[in-house]
Amino acid sequence: MRIGLLHSTIRAEEKLLIEAAQARNIELKLIDIRKEIFNPDTYQINFDLALDRSVSTTKGMHAVRFFENLGVPTVNKYAVSSLCVDKFATSLVLQRNRIPVLKFALVFDKDRALEAIEQLGGFPVVLKPTHGSWGRLISKVNDQNALEAVLEHKQVLGSPQHKAFYIQEYTEKPERDIRASVIDGKTICAIYRNSSHWITNTALGAKATNCSVTKELTELCRRASEAIGGGVLAIDIFETEEGLKVNEINHTMEFKNSEKPTGVSISGAIIDYCIK
Repeated sequence: MRIGLLHSTIRAEEKLLIEAAQARNIELKLIDIRKEIFNPDTYQINFDLALDRSVSTTKGMHAVRFFENLGVPTVNKYAVSSLCVDKFATSLVLQRNRIPVLKFALVFDKDRALEAIEQLGGFPVVLKPTHGSWGRLISKVNDQNALEAVLEHKQVLGSPQHKAFYIQEYTEKPERDIRASVIDGKTICAIYRNSSHWITNTALGAKATNCSVTKELTELCRRASEAIGGGVLAIDIFETEEGLKVNEINHTMEFKNSEKPTGVSISGAIIDYCIK
């Protein structure tokens, strides 16, 4: 078997995947998608499966769609990835499948934003771009003055996608959230991302510690994975007074910060899933 590893930058995660494949005598073909010509009439397929590990979501999504069009199995599937990259779409699918999520709404102007915030229970709220990662451009909005300032910046300086205002209820967390690594519907490990800041991304300095995989966590992640379409996912979860709730789902997650505290080879599990 030969796996085509779709990449831009080679990070620690991709190095771990290369090592895991070598340990299983699986050949990896490194494909720098920035250098490829995606012409369906001339492209020569010489691998059995495409594993998307592109840092660039845009480039990775185009590559996955291209290879699926040529009949190549992809991890993850384009339909799964397209849901995960859009936070609003993710929330809608989870909500439709009765999976606990934070309350949310999407609007396109300031007046509707105020109405939506009232429906969500009032300030504070969290404003997020529908597309994004690493906790960037997320704002905790405490009052109407702050809301007007943030929305004006988005309307004047943002790209068209930033003019869709995705609003989420703000919930107090115990200075941590949970990131669960879920493969083929099974939660193989989880970490707490601990931070005194309200944003608990490890990319912004949160400390990772092991989180026990409970029955409640396992069942929630299984249902969320099934709703999204399965594959290789990282599911971000909040502990709330009402129980665990899904915040976001990631389709090309970084996992080096999860392997050390949990002792689980996520890279090996990903390669095993590709083989399966």
